[in-house]
Amino acid sequence: MIGTGTIINVAAIIIGGGAGLLFGRSISGRFRETLLMATGVAVVIMGLGGALAKMLVVNPATGQVSTQGVMMMIISLAAGAVIGELLDINGAIVRFGQWLREKSGSNPGEGGFVAAFVNCSCTVCIGAMAIVGSIEDAIGAGYATLATKSLLDMIFVAIMTASQGIGCVFSAVPVALFQGGCTLAAAFAGSFMDEAMLSNLSYVGNVLIAIVGLNIIRPPQRSIRVANLLPAIVVAVLWGKYW
Repeated sequence: MIGTGTIINVAAIIIGGGAGLLFGRSISGRFRETLLMATGVAVVIMGLGGALAKMLVVNPATGQVSTQGVMMMIISLAAGAVIGELLDINGAIVRFGQWLREKSGSNPGEGGFVAAFVNCSCTVCIGAMAIVGSIEDAIGAGYATLATKSLLDMIFVAIMTASQGIGCVFSAVPVALFQGGCTLAAAFAGSFMDEAMLSNLSYVGNVLIAIVGLNIIRPPQRSIRVANLLPAIVVAVLWGKYW
């Protein structure tokens, strides 16, 4: 059934979040803070690893390492930042998080609900696995990619929820909307992403994941509005299509 992968992914996030809530209640604030820092570092390394895998190229004959796609990344991030700030995507996501907080009856100061929601949502939604897996699910190629992503998300959300609170559980909502939308679009339009477009998406997407990790580590007043950089992914995909 089309959409099975997204359903599994949403269920995995909820299960992971529930486990994180149970685990988080049993640890002190000091341990929670250390766990949060460890999670942030892990997200930074994960994002940098994915970005460097696309950036660095090894010449098989000489073993020399060179870089590729740097100009694409810079232009995508710069253009994406301008578009994102004009649209104020971060503000819209924050308002959505505040609405979810109110509907869930959470205390405004409890675990930094909105910050947890934004950080976790950006991490589990951004990336090539979400796009590729949704397309595969739509065209009948199975949901193995989304099943793998679901396992990773379940572990990550459990850790994030234990350290940042219940806001992380609600990242299941944008995952359902985003991946479900990609699946529906692919079902109607077919497989529209070629290798170059997916490569650019993964490249810039992993850079944004690394920024999310930095936001987890940095003080809230110095956080980067990573949601306003999301249009960079669109620019990168279009770059792969037309350049």
